[in-house]
Amino acid sequence: MTKVLVATEKPFAKAAVDGIRKIVEDAGFTLALLEKYTDPNDLVKAVADADALIVRSDKVTKEVVEAGKNLKIVVRAGAGYDNLDLAACTAKGVVAMNTPGQNSNAVAELAIGMMIFMARGLFQPGTGTEIAGKKLGIHAYGNVGKLVAKYGKGFGMEVYAFDPFVAKEAMEKDGVKVVGSIEELYSTCHYVSLHIPANDKTKKSIGYELLSKMPKGGALINTARKEVIDEAGLVKAFTERADLKYATDIMADNHAELVEKFPGRVFSTPKKMGAETAEANINAGLASARQIVGFIKNGDKTFQVNK
Repeated sequence: MTKVLVATEKPFAKAAVDGIRKIVEDAGFTLALLEKYTDPNDLVKAVADADALIVRSDKVTKEVVEAGKNLKIVVRAGAGYDNLDLAACTAKGVVAMNTPGQNSNAVAELAIGMMIFMARGLFQPGTGTEIAGKKLGIHAYGNVGKLVAKYGKGFGMEVYAFDPFVAKEAMEKDGVKVVGSIEELYSTCHYVSLHIPANDKTKKSIGYELLSKMPKGGALINTARKEVIDEAGLVKAFTERADLKYATDIMADNHAELVEKFPGRVFSTPKKMGAETAEANINAGLASARQIVGFIKNGDKTFQVNK
């Protein structure tokens, strides 16, 4: 019988687990849970006889993949999948998937919340500003970026976007002004909401050159990945520009330095919480289970990321 393992250092909500169990068992499969584990070796041991694996931010390393003798598919419940060793999955013939769109609304709402939080001086005493009437730049117009644009417009912001992988007409149809370069986006917008993935082309791509181009009072909002930020470049830009602000859902490696040098201008969530809503938690978990059933029973590879 097909065995599905849910391995979550930070567990799904009970409603999500119950829903996953129903989907899996209705398909005639069995479900195993590994929750709140602290030793990576626990995952290595647990995956040994699993046919399918569902994780959240858990690291699916080469060791984990190779330990799964029967492993056919691993699904990351969420959009980002840099916690999966795709090369190891491909080498072993394991299909790797994510669940795009399931966490998008939660992340988009957090991005807007961070903008307001920074505009109002981290909710400390003093006179802040409003985001209405400000220019909002969307750096990557995917599922999350599209929602941030929609909500930004709802707050009365003037929305711009840059994404060479999305048709200009599609963005303009949403009432978004399309710019021709990253440099133009940053030099135009008071707020830039960052949604690019971390890869060889994007790592450390956001730094001094772009940040120093931002208008007075500019704020960078990062709900993507910390690896895309050139932290040394950020420090340089913030040292020269006392008006710049940075809010991130992924704590920087030099967070202590940033807070010490630029008090009131830098904020980070203690631990990534973009997808930490009850709704997103359930949506991503159920989507993972459905995708596994679809793959095992029908060979559906719609959301495969290691093609």
